[in-house]
Amino acid sequence: MELMEMSGIPDIAGFLSGAKRPLLVLVGPTASGKTALSLSIVEELRAQGHTIEIINGDSRQLYRLLDIGTAKIRPEEMRGIPHHLMDVLEPKEEVTAAWYKKEAERVIAALHAKGVVPFLVGGSMLYVSAIIDNLEFVSQADPLLREKLRQQLSAKGPAALYEQLQELDPEGALSVDSRNAVYLLRALEICLTTGMRLQDAKKKRSSPYNLFIMGLDLKHEELQQRIAQRVREMFAVGWVEEVQSLLKKGYTVNDPGMQSHGYREIAALLRDHSVEEVKVDRELQERIAASSRQYAKRQMTWWRHDARIHWISPQATNRS
Repeated sequence: MELMEMSGIPDIAGFLSGAKRPLLVLVGPTASGKTALSLSIVEELRAQGHTIEIINGDSRQLYRLLDIGTAKIRPEEMRGIPHHLMDVLEPKEEVTAAWYKKEAERVIAALHAKGVVPFLVGGSMLYVSAIIDNLEFVSQADPLLREKLRQQLSAKGPAALYEQLQELDPEGALSVDSRNAVYLLRALEICLTTGMRLQDAKKKRSSPYNLFIMGLDLKHEELQQRIAQRVREMFAVGWVEEVQSLLKKGYTVNDPGMQSHGYREIAALLRDHSVEEVKVDRELQERIAASSRQYAKRQMTWWRHDARIHWISPQATNRS
């Protein structure tokens, strides 16, 4: 397989020939080119007689109507390759890693049953980990506590709650975006109801699948350039208009989907500025790019020391 030989990765086709319950996985930081590479891999495997279908591993792409800002692949770009777990939730619906694990396992089982190889592609660290590490999540449902935390969030703001999380679990707080209210509230709820650190509240178990995990690893400078370019392109093709449309439909920054990276920042400015003014706000674009760079750093910190990952050099993806 030319793509794999170029990057020095063991042959995927050879792996598939001996795997009873295969699961291909592709991870990598935001804007690294996972979508393009995944399509190329599937097409090359198809040419060798394998049937592959893709499963979305990005928590934001689960939401309908959030397309541009999540870099969601368009139907006409899928090259006839089925994509699963995309556009399955409304922006007002909350999603958890436990819910995602159940749904992804259902899709994987259905694909295996018909002789199709599932290919999990995405950058949401915990969601991908839920599958490849077969995580068992500790129940943390406490409606009264959740409401109390919501009131604290409204009164004190996310910074105060994030400080509380840092006191309870300094290491776990590093994996939580302090500005994402949904994730912040859930993390605090876990710590307060279970008395555990976030890492201890989810248990890794052996995977029921034969895993072949790939990761995209770009040089720091190249990734920064890609992130900046992606943000500019998103603004150019209608991201601000997309957010405006969501607001007109009645969605607010308090809805889980609208907590997605970039959406809340754009929505906040649209309260007092026109679409045209927000579209040309270079400071806003830089803030979003900076936040994306921070997220990419957290992603690579999460995956860097996973010995199971076959890292792909950028030279191997130039054709994608």
